[in-house]
Amino acid sequence: MKKINQLSERKIIQIANRSLEGLDYKEDQEFLNEEIDRALKEYFSRNGGKGGNRPDVKLLCQDKELNYWPILIEYKAGKNKLVKLNAQGQVDNLKSNSEPNYRHIKDYAVNGAVHYANALLHYTSYSKVIAIGVTGESDPVLKLHIEAYIVSKDNFGIGQKIAEFEDLSFLQPENFNAFIAQVNALNLTPEESELRKEQREKEIEANLTKLNNYIYGNEKGLGESDRVYLVAATIMATLGIPNKVKPLTKEELISSQEKENTDGKIISRKIKSFLEHKDLPPKKKDFIIRRLEDTLFNENLNKAVNGQSQLKRVFDKIVDYLGIYYKIGLTTDFTGKLFNEMYSWLGFSQDKLNDVVLTPSYVATLLVKLARVNKDSYVWDFATGSAGLLVAAMNEMLNDAKEKIKSPQLLQEKELQIKAQQLLGLELLSSVYMLAVLNMIMMGDGSANIINADSLKQFNGKYGYGKEEQDFPADALILNPPYSAPGNGMIFVERALSLMQTGYAAVLIQASAGSGKAKEINQRILQKHRLLASIKMPLNLFAGKSVVQTYIYVFQVGQAHENDYAVKFIDFSHDGYTRSSRKKASHNLKDTNNAKARYQEVVDLVKFGKSKLHYLSQDEYFEGHIDIKHGADWNQAAPQELTPSLEDFKNSLADYLVWEISQLIKNPRAEEDKEGK
Repeated sequence: MKKINQLSERKIIQIANRSLEGLDYKEDQEFLNEEIDRALKEYFSRNGGKGGNRPDVKLLCQDKELNYWPILIEYKAGKNKLVKLNAQGQVDNLKSNSEPNYRHIKDYAVNGAVHYANALLHYTSYSKVIAIGVTGESDPVLKLHIEAYIVSKDNFGIGQKIAEFEDLSFLQPENFNAFIAQVNALNLTPEESELRKEQREKEIEANLTKLNNYIYGNEKGLGESDRVYLVAATIMATLGIPNKVKPLTKEELISSQEKENTDGKIISRKIKSFLEHKDLPPKKKDFIIRRLEDTLFNENLNKAVNGQSQLKRVFDKIVDYLGIYYKIGLTTDFTGKLFNEMYSWLGFSQDKLNDVVLTPSYVATLLVKLARVNKDSYVWDFATGSAGLLVAAMNEMLNDAKEKIKSPQLLQEKELQIKAQQLLGLELLSSVYMLAVLNMIMMGDGSANIINADSLKQFNGKYGYGKEEQDFPADALILNPPYSAPGNGMIFVERALSLMQTGYAAVLIQASAGSGKAKEINQRILQKHRLLASIKMPLNLFAGKSVVQTYIYVFQVGQAHENDYAVKFIDFSHDGYTRSSRKKASHNLKDTNNAKARYQEVVDLVKFGKSKLHYLSQDEYFEGHIDIKHGADWNQAAPQELTPSLEDFKNSLADYLVWEISQLIKNPRAEEDKEGK
């Protein structure tokens, strides 16, 4: 049987390649170019090992804009070996646990080609790759079945079908521009884009765990800060900037013992070039470089053992595990996930753990919407962590701009303004600050005003860089403060609100802040700002990291609270997500009951009131009042009706009669015995 398949595949290759005549294509092990061939060698193979990725045909085609498109073609015998799709209609190259499905990659033509295309996204500067699967059948003459897919940053490397063909002549110069026009016309729907982003985020979590397990088990002498700095340094060195800074490759680190040519020196020079072209303020750039060089220049890290430095080994592993995710430009709190994974190994006390666990991305988005962030907002965060809240805010602002601004030129100008001038974050811990800067750089660079300073003692409300004498005109506060700070963190809320004139604030905080621990602070806040809503969040919001009851408090800035103002109290304990803290679970968060719709409903309830109730019950929402002189009555629950009604009496009587009759049926003599007595 194997011989028949091999013969059929050779015949398919022979016939298909006729339509490539005149093109400079390469077969199997032939050399195409150094970058592409190196990427195929570096990427894990379709059998699960390293290297051995050899597409049946590979070539570079150039369009009318002079852009080069890598083309990777895989052949298989048998029409049923063309492509294997999952339930969502996507190329099925992943198992449910986010591990590669090697059987599908090996057995199906399109799946194999998409796998090879991801190697190029991971290890080269190409951001768009054409993956083509070809099969054939005798009918009675051999007939080809061809499907072409675009694999790109835009579709998160999962691939999107372009069209079906009967031969490969669409790659010929006279047809190629029309084919590329088809490619450029493709768009993912918002739903498709969100689904693919979620799938990639699951993979990120799995690979971050693998990376940390490797470092923890194999690389001794690296503290938690060292790990953070090495990941930050590797990402900055390998991101590159198109036409300005070439990404650093693994081959360029040779573990040299020359004083000025160690692996640490090479990485440092690339980072300096990267930051120079990012136009960061000199003070910020110097600060970042100093912090990273403390680790990069460590003598033990650069010392070669058996011809390889520890720094080289760790650099290679970071690129292998994470490279594709930051290169495809996910709009997610990438470094927040990294931060939580790295710090999950540390022996923090419970109080300290509460201070370092970061806000889940979907809760960050909720805070952003509750603070009514739009394209014209000026948003700040006084305990920015890895900048996850600011990433969520930036995404919301950019989306709003794209929706409302129809001029490409004006949209581009607005996007630059949002990133450079409309976001500000403060973080005291230097290792966490580095993650925040990295996160915003990766998101397109909103890092300009990420400041390493004490929010309570050092910050005066002004821009961090470039406009040091100008007040930041904040009109939106999003915050998840350290719960160990005075008032469980409400001291941060008070400080931030005191520097605002107008707008809204949404704060995720420990429950006890609203029930007594921050009484005096809350009283002072209410003298100048109105409490609009109090939202009880699920107890297991930070499953696997920390168990703490939290609330979200929503404020209208600059309007003093009065006792007659209604406060919207929402019990959001059942948010539609099921959480697990199992370390071996493929994904610890599952939408099991319309979670996304429920989160939007909470936003609508706060903004519009009871008319927006749908998924939440009447018992989970009510409008009540607080006392401005109390300060400890912010966590109210809907009052329960305890006075029995006539309807309650009727129901109880009916229940009793039903019970009485059932007893008679079961024991008819009981009544006779009763009467006899």
